[in-house]
Amino acid sequence: MSRPLALKRVLAEPSVAYFKPAGISLRLINEVSLGVEEFEALRLVDFLCLAQEKAASKMGVSQPTLSRVLSSARKKVAGAISNGMALRVEGGSYELAKRRG
Repeated sequence: MSRPLALKRVLAEPSVAYFKPAGISLRLINEVSLGVEEFEALRLVDFLCLAQEKAASKMGVSQPTLSRVLSSARKKVAGAISNGMALRVEGGSYELAKRRG
């Protein structure tokens, strides 16, 4: 029996969840699915320039887990861009972070 997946914390779901190359009809395009936790890993490390240890802490996972999620996300994004595919951000193994207020 396999171990259940740990939920990764994300600050918020992305406001835009679909990206596609311009000039190609949706009927003619393949798409790649990027999990919300993969999107969050990219956002924290590549956009906000956090160290992997800090990003892992924010997501409530270990650094090796974050590294695997980040590697998967980068491969999917690079493949979509390289092959002219659409990118859909949806699903995954995550929970929304509780806001302090």
